[in-house]
Amino acid sequence: MPAHTFPMRMPTKHFEREVRRVFHVSAWIMLAEQANQECQVLDISKNGAKLVIGTSSHVPEKFELVFVETATKRQACEVIWRRGKMIGVHFV
Repeated sequence: MPAHTFPMRMPTKHFEREVRRVFHVSAWIMLAEQANQECQVLDISKNGAKLVIGTSSHVPEKFELVFVETATKRQACEVIWRRGKMIGVHFV
């Protein structure tokens, strides 16, 4: 019986890892323009960041992030992963 071969499919999208910078600054998770929870930003790229928080279950899927030292805001952050006290966010 002849062996069947199947052509390999080409990936539909090519993902490259973004350059992330170690950041280590304090920030606030804001909900409805009220400070909800303080967090630490561990690293950041132009499209997202990794945060350490008290508990990930208390962080909603979407929020605003305000950096303490500069008062710079990222108005639309969306949680893309959760691992214990760490969360990954995408800047929308």
